[in-house]
Amino acid sequence: MTIDKTAIRNAATVIVLRDRATAPRILMGQRGAAAAFMPNKFVFPGGAVDPADATVPLAGMIGEPCHSRLEDDAPAGMQHALAAAAIREVWEETGLILGQPGAWPGEPPADWTRYAAEGFVPDARGLRFVFRALTPPGRPRRFDARFFLVDADHVRGDLDDFTHATDELAHLQWIPLDQARAFDLPFITEVVLAEIAARLAEDGPPPSVPYFKNNDEASLFKRLYGREQPFHG
Repeated sequence: MTIDKTAIRNAATVIVLRDRATAPRILMGQRGAAAAFMPNKFVFPGGAVDPADATVPLAGMIGEPCHSRLEDDAPAGMQHALAAAAIREVWEETGLILGQPGAWPGEPPADWTRYAAEGFVPDARGLRFVFRALTPPGRPRRFDARFFLVDADHVRGDLDDFTHATDELAHLQWIPLDQARAFDLPFITEVVLAEIAARLAEDGPPPSVPYFKNNDEASLFKRLYGREQPFHG
C-alpha cells in the first residue's frame, strides 16, 4: 500500500511519567539527523496509526471521559486504533510493554509479532488523553497527534531496559521534568511539557484537553470536554 505523505495522518504520542510524587521524570529519545520530520529533536515515543491497529485485541480500553473526547472530529472507532498505536509505539521505540499477560486469539499483525511473542495483550486502561495537536500546513509530514500520559507503574518489567527497542530513537533516557526544556525540543513538545507540569498532582483525566488545530484557514485553540460537559470552541 502506498502512503500519501502529504495527507494528514492520525498519530499517537505517549508521555511515560516516572516518580510523579517525588522526582518526576519523563521518557524521551532523539530522532535521527536524516529524519524527514523533526530531525535531531528530542521527542516522546509516538507515531502514525497503522491500519492493523484497529484490529488488535485490547485487554482494557481507555476510560471516560478520555474515550468520548477522542471522538471529536475523528472517524468511528478511532479510539481503539489510537490506543493500540500508542502502546505499539512505546514498544517499538523504547522496548517497554503496556499490557496484561495473555495469549492473542489469533495470529498478530506483522507489526505486533514481537510484542505478542513476549506473552502480553495490549492494555490501554492506564492511558490518559491530555493533548491534541494538528501539524501546521507546509510541513513535510502532517499529523493529527493525540498525546497520552501514562504512569510508569503501568509498564511491565524493568523501566531501564531498552534492549528490545528499535533504532527509531537514540539516547533513550528518563529526563527530570524540570530539566527537559534544556534539550532540543519541538515547540509543541514544550507546550505539552508545561501542561503536564501544571497537572502533576492530578492522577486522573484532566478537566479538559487542549487542542491546537492548525489548518489552511487559521490556527485555532480549542478545548475538548467529555460527554458530561458541553463542548466549547
